[in-house]
Amino acid sequence: MLRTTALIAALAAPVAAVAQDLPTSPYLPLAMAIDAANAALATCAADGYNVSVSIVARDGATKVHLKADNSGPHTVGSAQGKAFTSASMGRDTAGLAKFIGENPQHDGLRYMDTRMVIQGGGLPIRISGALVGGIGVGGAPGGHLDEACARAGLDVIGAE
Repeated sequence: MLRTTALIAALAAPVAAVAQDLPTSPYLPLAMAIDAANAALATCAADGYNVSVSIVARDGATKVHLKADNSGPHTVGSAQGKAFTSASMGRDTAGLAKFIGENPQHDGLRYMDTRMVIQGGGLPIRISGALVGGIGVGGAPGGHLDEACARAGLDVIGAE
């Protein structure tokens, strides 16, 4: 019995040491996601826009969703879809819409996933160069205005 225990310990020790040395992948801390969402919502509110703001992790899972008082019901899906699309594709949704418009052979990108929304207002969230999520804003009267609010959210947390 002692010999078996010693053998198991000897074999497991290198595995445990290696597992501890593996780098952890970058992620978006919840506190930062909350700060970014609040800043985006406040920026749009200051401009008179009742919007929804959604922040997703790199895997597309929702971390934070805020819906302003008096924002329309469509703003929820719009913000979530823009955040998901930016995290999934690693790029801004306005740029993606322009790319597809100029390259109709890539129109299929619109239909890759039912959660995707390819309109202005979604930005990828990068921290130290690593893609960690996406932010989406929906409800301002124009994608460029949604994007400006999303950018304010990124700025407050120092994201790229």
